[in-house]
Amino acid sequence: MTHVIGHQGAPRVAPANTVAAFEAARAIGADGVELDVRRAAGGDHLAVSHDDRLADGRALLDTPVVELPATMPDLTAALDACAGLSVVNVEIKNWPADADYDAELTIAERVAELLAGRPAPERDRLIVSCFHLATVDRVREVAPELATAWLMLGFSSPERDVATAVEHGHRAIHPHHSAVDADVVGLAHAAGLAVNTWTCDEPDRIRWLAGTGVDGIVTNVPDVALALLGRVAG
Repeated sequence: MTHVIGHQGAPRVAPANTVAAFEAARAIGADGVELDVRRAAGGDHLAVSHDDRLADGRALLDTPVVELPATMPDLTAALDACAGLSVVNVEIKNWPADADYDAELTIAERVAELLAGRPAPERDRLIVSCFHLATVDRVREVAPELATAWLMLGFSSPERDVATAVEHGHRAIHPHHSAVDADVVGLAHAAGLAVNTWTCDEPDRIRWLAGTGVDGIVTNVPDVALALLGRVAG
């Protein structure tokens, strides 16, 4: 079965990456959610946010916890809100162009330690991803029991990138849906990798992706995706 994974929760129902959005995705009947985590408040706080800056332009990294939006949860609160979901994809935001880029990869270590400390049944439903391969590699080094995935826009070469993911010990690849076809899915599955693709809201494309056998589809409209795949939302 292809998992329906709410992108930052259910962002058409509640503000993205908030407790309300995660709870809404669960209420809709989504199999899981994807959420983003960054460093804030000097690096001591793991904030759930897609962007590296607040709406007023301040970098999260330079913003004290008390000045963060009340709707912005920390990672622990977000995970608590996702209780009962089958999949929680924790995307670490750490890219050289970001205001909070962490070349020392301490964010990977802190996220890995926090997730590894969650109860076993929950921990087994987590998967950690990142565009920055060294970051997700570091997660696996710190907590090899966690499932990890290499997040990518596209492929330099499907064969080479699948081989790299396998060599680095990751369990999945997370390509943009536009880069996915049946051959890519077959190649990854043959190598023992799951394929979770992002972020698709187009009905015909959602049906087609499920038909290729992708393991998960990240979408802004999990209720629509569930209906398209013949599953009852809610």
